Amino acid sequence: MHKLILRPGREKALKRRHPWIFSGAVARVEGEPVSGDTVEVWSSGGEFLAVAAYSPHSQIRARVWDARSRTIDGDFFRERIAQALSQRAELLAESAVNAVRLVHGESDGLPGIVADRYGDTVVLQLTSAGGERWREEIADALLQATGAVRVWERSDADVRELEGLAPRCGPLRGTAPPGAVIVHEHGLKFEVDLERGHKTGFYLDQRDNRKHFRALASGCDVLDCFAYTGGFTVNALAGGARSVTAVESSGAAVALARANAELNGLPPAEWIEGDVFQRLRQFRDQSREFDLIVLDPPKFAPTAAHAERASRAYKDINLLAFKLLRAGGALMTFSCSGGVSAELFQKIIAGAAVDAAVSARIEGWLHGAPDHPVALNFPEGEYLKGLLCRVCG
Repeated sequence: MHKLILRPGREKALKRRHPWIFSGAVARVEGEPVSGDTVEVWSSGGEFLAVAAYSPHSQIRARVWDARSRTIDGDFFRERIAQALSQRAELLAESAVNAVRLVHGESDGLPGIVADRYGDTVVLQLTSAGGERWREEIADALLQATGAVRVWERSDADVRELEGLAPRCGPLRGTAPPGAVIVHEHGLKFEVDLERGHKTGFYLDQRDNRKHFRALASGCDVLDCFAYTGGFTVNALAGGARSVTAVESSGAAVALARANAELNGLPPAEWIEGDVFQRLRQFRDQSREFDLIVLDPPKFAPTAAHAERASRAYKDINLLAFKLLRAGGALMTFSCSGGVSAELFQKIIAGAAVDAAVSARIEGWLHGAPDHPVALNFPEGEYLKGLLCRVCG
């Protein structure tokens, strides 16, 4: 087998079970592995450390499959996927939910591999060289484990470029495209576009936060920023909000959001197609006020190198949101940027409140749903972090 030999002292992270090996840690490569090949990882002193997937084009030069010496093949993926499903057995059996994350990358021991179930379709996203190398075996294992009628690939995330991989979308198992899929989530229905929607089609990680938002919305004037296809808006309407204003830059997303509200027989919302930053400033200038605001923006900082620029953007929108809240109002605010830590995000929100000249307290720390676990040995997996803040009266 091909081997990666590490520089002296660079085995410490691997011994703590961190799954990434950066290019700067590699002293030399023995053999001629190509992208996605399985390699053995050895310390400079000759100690076996792991088997990993090799990625010659990425700064993450290898991603660990296992700390044991073992063969990586179809049986390996069947085993890991079965383990992942068993850990989600309770959620998979829940009749109120038919859309679940089945595999969550490194946290399930499958780096760069994400699989989501939407009804009878599994959507697979591969963002690592190792996942790409074993895509057929992974698709077979998912089909076998779930009994789904199709596996649809959405390997079109920008991070594939860092692995030297071109985007891929289309059928992997089953030929017909998934078409419109209706997701059931805690008594509500959402139409999801699996072929063109963000990520794998829907933001499953926000499932529990949407339910929490619904519980807060009764009698409130609500503002949903970066509304996408209406996940928070629909929940606010279902929770008895007095009014809901939803702002989203994509016309297609606004149309689907409006359809999702109608699908649930809910009262109308104010739908605004436009730039959130501009609209928040307009609302400020118009002296509009709200009781409950949610900010769920796209990824501003994909890596730590973008953190400074992202911090300015997060502070800007949160400062404006604080200015728009009535006394006693609540702000549910999120970052899905891996380059912004939970500690930094909290500091940004605190700074925004100070600059907005409001006093606020944290009522809750918000995270992804439990089918998006964070492995203790991989804190980078905690990409979604949020705060529920209340403006003091």
